[in-house]
Amino acid sequence: MTKITKEQYEYAQSRIEELLPVVDGNNQKDRNAIELSMLSDVVIEYEKEYFPIEKPTVQELIANALTEKAMTQKELSQHIGISQSRISDYISGRAVPSLKIAGQLCLVLGIQPAAMLGL
Repeated sequence: MTKITKEQYEYAQSRIEELLPVVDGNNQKDRNAIELSMLSDVVIEYEKEYFPIEKPTVQELIANALTEKAMTQKELSQHIGISQSRISDYISGRAVPSLKIAGQLCLVLGIQPAAMLGL
């Protein structure tokens, strides 16, 4: 695929907004559905290049999960059986959890193991 310009990207976004209300997702032979699919590919490719989404770090995963669960570092440390300062070390990036601790963090915080491993 050739490089997508900003103008093409903006046109694709605008046209997608027009097509969404009129496309029936069940009719793959509909011209509008085909156009919507093609324009979606254009937007995806442009955004991959210019607006990449980085994978979260272990620190971010832990911090975000604590926030989502409204759990304190102290509560987490009690669930896992390690010191609160060790949890703080993980969140600040001063330390990386062992595989055993990472597994426990995943269970307690509901983090996908693949995300914790950076996959």
